[in-house]
Amino acid sequence: MGKPTLLALDTSTEACSVALLHQGEITYLDEVAQRTHTKRILPMVDEILGLSGLTLNQLDALVFGRGPGSFTGVRVGASVAQGLAFGADLPVIAVSNLTAMAQAAYEQYQAEQVLCAIDARMNEVYFSALKAEKMRGEFGEFLHWQEMLREQVCSPEHLLAQCQTLTGSWATVGTGWQAYPLLSELGKGSEITLPSAKYMLSVAMPMWFNQEMISATDIEPIYLRNEVTWQKLPGRE
Repeated sequence: MGKPTLLALDTSTEACSVALLHQGEITYLDEVAQRTHTKRILPMVDEILGLSGLTLNQLDALVFGRGPGSFTGVRVGASVAQGLAFGADLPVIAVSNLTAMAQAAYEQYQAEQVLCAIDARMNEVYFSALKAEKMRGEFGEFLHWQEMLREQVCSPEHLLAQCQTLTGSWATVGTGWQAYPLLSELGKGSEITLPSAKYMLSVAMPMWFNQEMISATDIEPIYLRNEVTWQKLPGRE
């Protein structure tokens, strides 16, 4: 099986990003566009495809950041991914924004144990503790991120209490650490604050080879807060 052509997009936080894996090379666009995701994401998709001379129909799959993140941002990303994938009849790979930041910490700093926290407002954070396991498949070596502490929304106090159960050295990523004074000491030195579609491609690669994909109609954003609901495309429940 040859290397796939994958397009990744993410609007789940203040960051708005698109990345393309084509012929083994990654190109990407990253912007901070907190209130203009809906205006920027499709032009960014067009730009990155145009630079490579590709159309959506030439992709093997579409990757998107399925959350957690801001309610509006997660909803925008899921809606855009659903529309693009449905229109071009593409399979979809859903990637956690927290896992994407852990992947960034590994690629940039060789961190294999990562605490991920995104500010969820209302004195809460979206949080997970991930440990990298190096694995080998038919397509080469890849990372599997094991949840040592499950993906959740919790208070800073509960985050700290759970971290007491962990051993070893842990890197920290995400906006959550500096959002709350209680977490600032633990998160000191954290330079990766927002997820990027670039690193979602690295997470998605083994998922593509292992056929861990869904259809456009099965896309569901992950909010972690139960009171938020998601409506699929009309008539495609």
